[in-house]
Order: sequence, then C-alpha cells, then structure tokens
Amino acid sequence: MFLSVFDMFKIGVGPSSSHTMGPMVAGARFLALLRGSPFVASGLRVRLHGSLAFTGKGHATDRAVILGLAGFEPATYDARQAEDVLARNMATAILQPPGLEPMRFDPQADLIFDFGPALPGHTNGMVIAALDRQGDILLQETYYSIGGGFVLSGAEMDALDHVALEAPSPVPFPFRRADEMLEMARASGLSIAQMKLANERKMRPSVEIDAGLAQIWQVMSGCLKRGLAEGGVLPGGLQVRRRAKAIHESLLAERGTNLQAPHVVNDWISTYAMAVNEENAAGGQVVTAPTNGAAGVVPAVIRYWLEHVPGATAAKVPDFLLTAAAIGGLIKHNASISGAECGCQAEVGSAAAMAAAGICAVMGGSPEQVENAAEIALEHHLGMTCDPVKGLVQVPCIERNGLGAVKAVSAASLALRGDGKHFVPLDAAIETMRQTGRDMHDHYKETSLGGLAVNVPNC
Repeated sequence: MFLSVFDMFKIGVGPSSSHTMGPMVAGARFLALLRGSPFVASGLRVRLHGSLAFTGKGHATDRAVILGLAGFEPATYDARQAEDVLARNMATAILQPPGLEPMRFDPQADLIFDFGPALPGHTNGMVIAALDRQGDILLQETYYSIGGGFVLSGAEMDALDHVALEAPSPVPFPFRRADEMLEMARASGLSIAQMKLANERKMRPSVEIDAGLAQIWQVMSGCLKRGLAEGGVLPGGLQVRRRAKAIHESLLAERGTNLQAPHVVNDWISTYAMAVNEENAAGGQVVTAPTNGAAGVVPAVIRYWLEHVPGATAAKVPDFLLTAAAIGGLIKHNASISGAECGCQAEVGSAAAMAAAGICAVMGGSPEQVENAAEIALEHHLGMTCDPVKGLVQVPCIERNGLGAVKAVSAASLALRGDGKHFVPLDAAIETMRQTGRDMHDHYKETSLGGLAVNVPNC
C-alpha cells in the first residue's frame, strides 16, 4: 500500500491529529455520505468510544465533532469562522452544513462520551448517525481515527485484513520493510529520498510535489516561529505556561558569549520542538509529523540543522522530508503511529526515528546509516507510555517533543560515526514497538487513566 509524503505530513489544526483532526475529517466524510443519500435528516448524533471518549474533552474532540459536522476540514480550517460556528451552535443547538438542510445537534444530548468497551476496530472509534424528526436513525456510519489524521470507515477497517499483500504495486520501489528498502537502494544506486521521490512521481507531477514539499516546510517553519514569539498560558485549565519564547530569548542573549557550554545546543533543539507543540496545544495550525502530539520533532531537527550545522542548505529540506516520510511509512505499515494504540513510543518515538533518518540523509549518510539512525532513535523510545495529564496535549507531551528531537540528532550523529552495520535492524525495532504496544495496558495508551495523568494534580 503506497503511503505518500503528503499522507505522513498533513497540514491541520491542534491539539491532536487523532482526537481533533480525525473526528473533524470523520464529520466531513459523513456529510458527504448524507449528501449522496436520499434522506433528509432533521438531526445528528455522535457517540465517541475508547480513547476518544476518555480524553476527548482535553483533546478538543467535542469542538472538532461540531466543526466537522458543520463542514470544516483541517487543511482549510479558519479559526475565526470556527469560533462563530461554535457560538451559534451553543446558542441554537442547530448546525447548517453546506448543501444540507439545517439539523439539530445539541452537544449536551447528542454528543455522547461512551466510557464502556472500545469498538472492535480501533480504540479511537466513533459512530455518527443522521436522525429523522422522531429521533430514529436514517443513516449511520462507524469511523476510526487511526492516528496522524488518518480516518477509516468501519468497512474500510475491515477490508484492511483482506488486502492482498502480493497485489501489483503502482510504484517503482514498493518497499514494505526496511530490509527491502536497503536492498532496493543497493540495487538501484539511489538514496532513500530518491526512491521515495520516484514513487511520488507515479502519483503526481514533479511541479506539484515540489510545491507541496515547500508548503509543508513553510507551515512547519511558520508554526515554529509563532511558537517562539508567543507567551502566556495554554488553554485547558492546567495553567501551563508557554516557555519556548523566554528560553529562546535567553539563548539569543547568551549567544556569542562565554556563557554557553557546548551542551546548550540541546536547549536550542528542545526549544524549537517545544515552540511547535505549544502552538499545537493552543489549537494552532501544525503539520502532522507523523501526528500532532509529535509535531515538533521533525521541524525542530530541520531548524537545528539549518541554523547550527555548517553547510546546511534549505535546498535539501525536501530530501529530509522524503527520507523521514519513507521511515514513517514503514512504521505505520508495520506497527502504528497512534498513541491510543501503542503509547507515546508510536508518536514521539516514530517522529524521532523519522527526524534521525532525515538529518542523517542530508548530512551525507548512506541508506544503511540512515536506517541505523532511525533504528537507534526508535529503539530508545520503546515502552514510552501516553499518559497526558487531564487529557491535554501539554504535560508531558510538549517536553517529550524536545527530548525526542535531541535523541534524533544524537541517533543520527552516532549512525554517521559508523558504517551502517549494526546489531538491531530497524525492522526488529518496529516489530518490538508493535508487540510492546499490544501488551501495554490501556491505562497507558492515551486514556489518562494511568501514569502521570493520575499521579500529578491536574486542577
């Protein structure tokens, strides 16, 4: 199954790709289904299950559901219009999506947080129904938000189990595993980025790819810059202060003096990542990389490379993104990028592996060194839980992005010191992450029922 760089890096809105972007996408998909049906609905009802229920309020899932059913989509999200729609719905309990009749939707009655067992397909499940005037169901669909803003219907989720693995591939380099990727690189003499680009060119013209990659970095960079410029307190009730601005200002003040020890470069890297995730926590525009909760790692490492590494050039940013997307695709295909499915190892761990691969590639690493960098970064996130305090993408998520970015740079540096030969293959680390996520208690998989979420006062 081909996974595009534009699937891994999607422009959207915070604070969560699976809990905010996913439900918004599901709402928009249901509207399209309703428009194509013979039914004229008078009302809507949504039932959230699993992690969507347990941490939905903290992840703004309630807002996302309303906006999705009003016709909003993450890529074209307008914050001012969104607030107007939310206020109107609060006052009237009515939604009026484009191309459909006005429908009743009272969040107090029609948005149900079901704390019972999760749906069978995935822990992030939701059921959307269109109702007649008597409240009977006219049309109903189940959706699963599987991480990174990806959404599958119940039928699509079921079909995943029946996809023929030997089906002809539409791309010239159809690697599904890291060992296949390295074998194809050796046979072709191409880098991972070059193989990924060749695959992308089977799907869209080069000019569209170039423009899309430029836009991804533009949005990432813009998010990072806003995060470095904004202070204040993050929304949600924890009273978490935004720290990236103050730290960045202190680093700038120390620059060029004898106050900065060599290890302070870690503070630069961490601050770049924290800036992005503070913006994400505030509901700003971000790029899934591969998720919102881990959105700071890749842009932080790119910014570090551009500003702190001699010889870095923005012309190589597309190679960084293509390499990172190739690694992210392997992880998603063979394990997961969903915190609700496999814990934070699947989010920040995956992001660190992607960023390590990207910076290793643009610093001249061979495909074997790139694979080694990704493996080191992922291996040393194995077992990391997802335990957000009060269900908010703030504590410990923001700092975890900073440390994930530092680990990514360290992993790439270690890999570049070697020749690419190493003991643990990336495929083994990915499979271990999948098994660890399967065995991990649900309390530690984005439910806020364990870990820091219950051991730190949250009000």
